[in-house]
Amino acid sequence: MIDLMGLDMLFVIGGAGGHMGATQLEALLTQHGVRCVVVGVPKSIDNSILLVDRCFGFETAVNEAQRALFAAKVEALSTWHGIAVVKLMGHASGFIALEASMASGIVDACLIPEIRFLLDGEAGLSTYLDRLLQRQGSAVVCVAEGAGQHFFDTPHRDRAADRDVGPWLAAALKERHPGAYVKYIDPSYLVRSVPTVSSDRTYCKVLAHNAVHAAFAGFTGTTVGLVNTHYVLLPIPFVTQAPRRVDPQGNQWNRLRAANGQPNFT
Repeated sequence: MIDLMGLDMLFVIGGAGGHMGATQLEALLTQHGVRCVVVGVPKSIDNSILLVDRCFGFETAVNEAQRALFAAKVEALSTWHGIAVVKLMGHASGFIALEASMASGIVDACLIPEIRFLLDGEAGLSTYLDRLLQRQGSAVVCVAEGAGQHFFDTPHRDRAADRDVGPWLAAALKERHPGAYVKYIDPSYLVRSVPTVSSDRTYCKVLAHNAVHAAFAGFTGTTVGLVNTHYVLLPIPFVTQAPRRVDPQGNQWNRLRAANGQPNFT
């Protein structure tokens, strides 16, 4: 179809899956002798593209996710021993949960896929929430959708619905804190559907410009991105070999822990 339509430039906007498809498509074009360059533009709301500082849309997602966290804080404060659980996007990477928790300043416990947290025991989340409820009367828990998957590593939990950490965590906390009011909020569709903030609009246009420049220069099998504050071209196989993840020993995660005082729950 590309050859039939006379296309000589193909731009692929997407995450790791989209970029893997771009690599396969480029190989197919080369195999059949079709002269068409393939250039990628990284787009992942989880901000999980390897090597790239951020994807466009990420700041919008963080900005909107804060609204859900602020609403959760109101819910938790509105009742005796209120616990509000908010599930945010982040299947393999916890950047949205981390940044939204840091920016809002009202999250007491942030759970991300990069850290296998304990629920029970002295170092567990439940014990920590007990102390919070006694001290301040309420708590807000922000959990990335990919966190806590180790709790589902059993044969009878193989469907996606059975591995949904949000409702499971809310139910588990309600069971362990029978005197508490547990509220669960999932703002995923609200976060995905809002208009982008101005910084994301500008960033998206700059990436588009660079993608077009790369295509006109004859580069193929490459993607554009911001790396260490510089706009660069990267070979697509470099960014698809693994997801970009939060470093549990890095500055971002430890800034959050210093700000809200939470342990690692390990």
